[in-house]
Amino acid sequence: MKTIHALVIMLTLTLAQAGDVAAQAVTGAGSSAAAPIYRSWARAYTKATGSTVGYEPVGSSAGMQRIQQQAVGFGATDVYPSERELGDNRLVALPVAITGISPIVNLPKVQDAQLRLTGEVLSRIFMGQVAHWNAPEIVALNPDIALPDLPIRLVVRADGSGTTYNFADYLGKVSAQWKSAHGANTRIQWPEGHLAFKGSEGVAKGVRDTVGAIGYVDFGYVAEYGLASVQMKNADGHFIKPSVGAFRSALANSEWATAGDFHRTLTQQPGKSAWPITMGTFVVFPRITKNAEQTTQALKFIVWSFLHGDTLVQENNFVRLPDRVQASAFKVITYIRDAHGHPLDLNLIPPYVQARR
Repeated sequence: MKTIHALVIMLTLTLAQAGDVAAQAVTGAGSSAAAPIYRSWARAYTKATGSTVGYEPVGSSAGMQRIQQQAVGFGATDVYPSERELGDNRLVALPVAITGISPIVNLPKVQDAQLRLTGEVLSRIFMGQVAHWNAPEIVALNPDIALPDLPIRLVVRADGSGTTYNFADYLGKVSAQWKSAHGANTRIQWPEGHLAFKGSEGVAKGVRDTVGAIGYVDFGYVAEYGLASVQMKNADGHFIKPSVGAFRSALANSEWATAGDFHRTLTQQPGKSAWPITMGTFVVFPRITKNAEQTTQALKFIVWSFLHGDTLVQENNFVRLPDRVQASAFKVITYIRDAHGHPLDLNLIPPYVQARR
């Protein structure tokens, strides 16, 4: 059957339906990388419907814990949960947008996107094997930069983080040593002497305030905090800068775009202009909700935002989902039930989609 475009699906949320939730509050928690999207959507949603939205950027791991406990209407994570995690906790997950992780540095006289690194050198830096900025392997990649004789200060996440997971996933694809030692995890055993901060904002501030620092954040924080990003060598061997266009290129060369499959990470995708540390961000709901009203209000917020929020996604340096992925994501919503096994608020989904459940 022809792919159902998400725009057609979302048009079923009428203005009257939006008005029905005017007095209701929406609650969510999780990814700090995706916080700019949820905050922008929340402001627009409140203005349009009168419904308030509270979102706490507590990190992907804490967001998953909150939604497992059904303490919030939705959880947010930058890691697609495993099928076992979804099944054991009776959850469903769908993607929201695409973004990218940028290594960031604080070095005297080094400007934004001036420093070049490869994935292999980056992995050795974060394993503590390259300890000074004028180390031979960094100098060889940057012959035109006067690199200082400064110790490298690692700035990392203190909390369980989807940004950390995707960063580690990338390093594992370019370094067998990293993959063997750490793999892809939301928490990493970093070398001694590292500086750990909570949330993407904490890492951004930590790098900004520490000379000789290197860290990793969602790209949206680079301009906001006046940080210096790093050029990275991608899977096709080209040094490129992080940008929305580079994230879009990685997406276009992935199974997300070609097959509508959003279960795999987007790191190290092929393509001349593809950013190697691209990632998706996801929203998570209970498959069987104990609080149908809470879940319904959260669903209406997400559906409304998918319909009206594309411009806000782009303004926050994220990439909108392809129509094929949005259609796959919306089918996931039809799986959600209340405690009695009844579907939630079927006026969110058109009859021909309901019939295919």
